[in-house]
Amino acid sequence: MTAELPDPHTPRLLVCDVLYTGMGGAQSPGGVVVVGGTVAATGAPEALRQAYPHARAEVVGGVIAPPPVNAHTHLDMSAYQFQALPYFQWIPKVVIAGRHQRGLSAALAGAGTLSQLGVGAVGDIVWSPEVMDALLAREDLQGVLYFEVLSPLPERADEVFRAARTQIEAWRAKERPHGPRVGVSPHTPYTVSHRLMRLLVEYAAGEGLPVQIHVAEHPSEPELFRTGGGPLWEGRMPSLYPRTFAEIVGRDPEPDLTPVRYLDELGVLGARPTLIHLVNVTTDDIARVARAGCPVVTCPRSNHHLECGVFPWSAFAAAGVEIALGTDSVASGGTLDVRDDVAFARTLYPGLDPRVLVRAAVKGGHRVLGTTMPFIRRGEVWREEYLWGAGRA
Repeated sequence: MTAELPDPHTPRLLVCDVLYTGMGGAQSPGGVVVVGGTVAATGAPEALRQAYPHARAEVVGGVIAPPPVNAHTHLDMSAYQFQALPYFQWIPKVVIAGRHQRGLSAALAGAGTLSQLGVGAVGDIVWSPEVMDALLAREDLQGVLYFEVLSPLPERADEVFRAARTQIEAWRAKERPHGPRVGVSPHTPYTVSHRLMRLLVEYAAGEGLPVQIHVAEHPSEPELFRTGGGPLWEGRMPSLYPRTFAEIVGRDPEPDLTPVRYLDELGVLGARPTLIHLVNVTTDDIARVARAGCPVVTCPRSNHHLECGVFPWSAFAAAGVEIALGTDSVASGGTLDVRDDVAFARTLYPGLDPRVLVRAAVKGGHRVLGTTMPFIRRGEVWREEYLWGAGRA
């Protein structure tokens, strides 16, 4: 005998641990009624059972939400082997030792992985022109491709800026509706001179370009701004740097100077760039970020694997800062699936409501990248990728 297939017109009641429709806050538990491939209703499971008594109940567990956004990653590192090592061991043993694996083929493979995952959008850091050209041409990605600029020499600031602006303007002419946009990423406050940082951020603000900056990832970074030295400075490549740290940032180190305060007093935060990591920050740093209205992207697995510390989520959230999630890279995060960061964050922040994490992975990411988020609501087409799976909440 052949098993009888369920009637496709019979309502399905999908019951999950966390439901986020894209509107308002998430709820737990939650449910979605699907009829003939269309969302008929969302809400509390018991209320939906009463409203749709003939619906076929399916306990799917996990999360039902629009696909998450990978708001910060490095796709050109997708061919690296993941290794969890302390930061100053990871750079030479993974990044430098494996640099031959970095480039176009890795970026395309990473983009393909994101497409298969059905990612909502991506914020990718791109330093190679050929990678930028290739990713801009893809029709299966939306988000922002941030062109990474790095130059600590103040005397080269104008030259580097002019070259970057020329490239960015050529790429912007290739943008397509619903495709990825071009942005800019001044690498870090200590690898981009004070003059170049201001030139890039002021240009981006005037042109409406999105900006991402890596800030305060490792404890050695605040130490550098306090003292002008420490392991971050001692481990630099001398041929790339001026004689002193003060020449890069245009001011002397101070006991209370932090990377965030430096960017704020330089006028950079006024352009509301997205700040990446912000693990090693002070209460004053958090207040400055909040006052400026800068969003933040945290990469929980990467920060843990590189022993950088723990992003102070509750403090940033209490200050009203928009938080999103990213994977950073395969090399430091392990995968390109930001749902894995949501699951890991559950263990890292046991007291944090999982509904907050899901919202950050979806709405937070779309707000950071300026992309359009789908909603799970009555009359919308139901998509199976809205099921994140058990263990994702």
